[in-house]
Amino acid sequence: MGRIAGRFARVEPRRRAARLVLGLLADLPRKNCWTIAEWAGETTPDGMQHLLGRAKWDADAVRDDVREYVVEHLHDDRAVLVVDETGDVKKGTSTVGVQRQYTGTAGRIENSQVAVYLVYAGQRGHTAVDRELYVPRSWTLDPDRCRAAGLDEDTVFATKPELATRMVARFLDAGHQAAWVAGDEVYGGNPKLRTALEERDTGYVLAVACSHEVTTGAGKFRADILSKKVPKRAWQKLSAGAGAKGHRFYNWAVIDLADPRPGSRQLLIRRNRSTGELAYYRCYSPASVPLAVLVRVAGSRWRVEEFFQSGKGLAALDEHQVRRRTSWSRWVTLAMLAHAFLAVVRADEHARHPAPDELIPLTCNEIQRLFTTLIVRPVHDAAHRLRWSAWRRRHQARAQASRYRRQAANQT
Repeated sequence: MGRIAGRFARVEPRRRAARLVLGLLADLPRKNCWTIAEWAGETTPDGMQHLLGRAKWDADAVRDDVREYVVEHLHDDRAVLVVDETGDVKKGTSTVGVQRQYTGTAGRIENSQVAVYLVYAGQRGHTAVDRELYVPRSWTLDPDRCRAAGLDEDTVFATKPELATRMVARFLDAGHQAAWVAGDEVYGGNPKLRTALEERDTGYVLAVACSHEVTTGAGKFRADILSKKVPKRAWQKLSAGAGAKGHRFYNWAVIDLADPRPGSRQLLIRRNRSTGELAYYRCYSPASVPLAVLVRVAGSRWRVEEFFQSGKGLAALDEHQVRRRTSWSRWVTLAMLAHAFLAVVRADEHARHPAPDELIPLTCNEIQRLFTTLIVRPVHDAAHRLRWSAWRRRHQARAQASRYRRQAANQT
């Protein structure tokens, strides 16, 4: 917390931000301004809500601090930047960026809010270093709706690949190095993102659809058609990295692409050894690299899924109950900081105190459990709990009465 202390002009929001981050790491069954304020010993949630909505501090500056903290402690010359989006299912239409859209969280089209994240994935660990809220075109075409949600009236629609390009540029412009970028088909199929990375001499391994067309020395082909021309001897069994059940072995093949520009470009093909299912990747590197390197980068993409799972489960990345852009960016930035803390402690513990053979290395889940049990144990008396019970019931009674009045007004 000392790293971000200078981002707050007053001591009150600085201290409250620390309590909020601790609350995000706490073992609460549900985390929002109400539950964290009660857990932290405050008399109402007003202070936490003020911190997220109206207090004077810059969430983007704190985001930059999180990035510096992560790169300093998880630095890896072979690190991969992984871009991906995640959705949070929402009710109503007032929450910033919400609309009916596909989200992998639900696996279908739902009323949801979607954000794109940039994850720094190195050998020592991985966590998010940037975030951008996806604002659909239905919002940017409605200035009044944007204004009500805290967006600028001149907010311009940006695709998810454009948001990813923006975040990668911020990372590199800050003076950090990353030789590779990985992402799924949403990003691999976007030529502007690929061109932006090539202009920066940044390699990439980006998934593409089976219908994606590439040009070889023999002509232009769809990826799935080209895969049928690969001879059996060209396939190699390689691991895409260790998973929960051991190494993830696939058969891989690579085809050089024809392009007069400098650099090495390939189509990478992955075949499931059990089902035969194929996946395709567009690859670029400033200089030619071995197949094993491309496979390693392709396998890094799963690290972003691990971040989404642990970021939501351990640091409440998705439990924000806020409607405006400012509140959203502040909540997710502090949640990123909380998760980064767990990732850094995990990396340091692995380096300083290797686990004996009979134990697995400490995980972020176990570190959070030990931290909240041994370090963070706020204890409040019965009077505090009863005061909060009365406050909740009073607030709920006012909300209920307001709903009844609206219903009566609509019926007349």
